[in-house]
This record gives sequence, C-alpha cells and structure tokens, in this order.
Amino acid sequence: MADNVQDLILEHLRAIRADIGGIKEDVREIKQRLTRLEAAVAGLRRDNANLYGDVIDQQARYDRLAERVERIERRLDLADSV
Repeated sequence: MADNVQDLILEHLRAIRADIGGIKEDVREIKQRLTRLEAAVAGLRRDNANLYGDVIDQQARYDRLAERVERIERRLDLADSV
C-alpha cells in the first residue's frame, strides 16, 4: 500500500515537473517576443523622430523660400504697401 502511495506521489511530481517545463518554455518564448516588440517600438520611435526632423527641414526650406520671394517682390516693387 505504501508503495502504491509513493508511486502515485512520484507520478504526480513527474506530471508537475513536465507542466513546469512547459511553462518555462512558454515564458522563454514570451520573453523573446517581448524583446522583439520592444525593438520594433524603438524602431518606430526612431522613424517617427526622423519624420519629424524631415518636417522641420521642409518648414525651414519653406521659410527661406518665402523670404526670397518677399525680397524679390520688394526689389521689383511688387510688394503691397503696408
């Protein structure tokens, strides 16, 4: 009878060990996926910052062009008198 109980306990412990092994593998996979997601988010943030920089560059070019047009209009006396 004691042997049966001991065998039953060992069987349950083996099942628990197998379940824990599966959980460890799942956690390992989740960690890897989370790392990939973090890298993707960092890449998106970098891309967003680059796009914002491009917008700033375009605005600066527009401002310079507007200044040049105003200067040309003044030289040609095309500017409206204020």
